Amino acid sequence: MTESPRERYRAQVREEIKRHAWEQIAAAGVPALSLNAIAKQVGMSGPALYRYFASRDELITALIRDAYRSIADAVQTVRGQGFAMLAHVIRDWARSDPQRYFLIYGTPVPGYHAPADTTALSHEVMAVLIEACAEMPDAEVPSPFDEHLETHREWAGDSAVSAGALHRALAFWTRLHGVLSLELAGHFAGMKFDPDLLMAEELTALSFS
Repeated sequence: MTESPRERYRAQVREEIKRHAWEQIAAAGVPALSLNAIAKQVGMSGPALYRYFASRDELITALIRDAYRSIADAVQTVRGQGFAMLAHVIRDWARSDPQRYFLIYGTPVPGYHAPADTTALSHEVMAVLIEACAEMPDAEVPSPFDEHLETHREWAGDSAVSAGALHRALAFWTRLHGVLSLELAGHFAGMKFDPDLLMAEELTALSFS
């Protein structure tokens, strides 16, 4: 269905509002996000802006959806190419816009509760990761955590892969985000080592775990 001129204008204004929101977040973090300040930047009154986003939380939700959609699309481009390629794509995505990364994988926004559909978007990323980890062989003897995951796998949706594959996916996820969170927050800056080599070592360790 073709959009009307009014619908196109509304979509353009919403995108402009989100652009200014990202600029605010980059400058002072999510807690400082102000719809009134954004309204001034786009040349409208506060009440007028609320016709596009009814609340600050609604704007944050739109930003979160965009961020998840972006990373989900990124990982789809390397689907089937192994978990190492996934790691590099996710890392490149995160480093291209650290504030976007921290919005969805950093400290939760105080007082904000994301709607269920944002969780569904995050599951798209995990599904690709689980699929990649399922291609690797399981250990001959299941670990205690493997056995635990047999009855605690709701987070993986309807995936029928082994508990060992789920374990590898979680190990990948925690190691990747551990390195990324520290790197993007600048904690490696004074340590004078190469984060690329650290990431490579982590991926090598995962491939033999």
